Amino acid sequence: MLTSVERLLFVRRVPIFKELRDDFLVRLASVMDELSFPSNYTIFKQGEQGRSLYIVVSGHVKVHIGNQQLAIFPKGESFGEMAVFDAQTRSASATTLEPCDCLELTQEQLYDAIEETPEIAVNIIGVLSRRIRELNEKINAMGTRNY
Repeated sequence: MLTSVERLLFVRRVPIFKELRDDFLVRLASVMDELSFPSNYTIFKQGEQGRSLYIVVSGHVKVHIGNQQLAIFPKGESFGEMAVFDAQTRSASATTLEPCDCLELTQEQLYDAIEETPEIAVNIIGVLSRRIRELNEKINAMGTRNY
């Protein structure tokens, strides 16, 4: 478990929280739950309702559809954001590759945070846009190999 100071220092380095005020980060970090998962544990499954996003504190999490790996998220990276913003079910599953600790930010906590500090939404949009571009590059690379 992280101490309050460790949690603040950690959250400050997470891309979706970059450039936010420390007083805001202290409050946000204090409301997030810290969860521990064993190796090969499914945090959420494709098709489930999603009401939280997660931030990897330790370990690595694989996001996948069936056996097709989409991404691996290391310490400091967030995952599960899409289901928090729309009413759709989870588009993929998330499984730990080793024992992992994660911070959980619920939809309600996130919406409250966005209301107070809209920059969080801009940061999350930036992260999601970067991921979409990376997936597009992978798809394009696969397409050129098939010709």
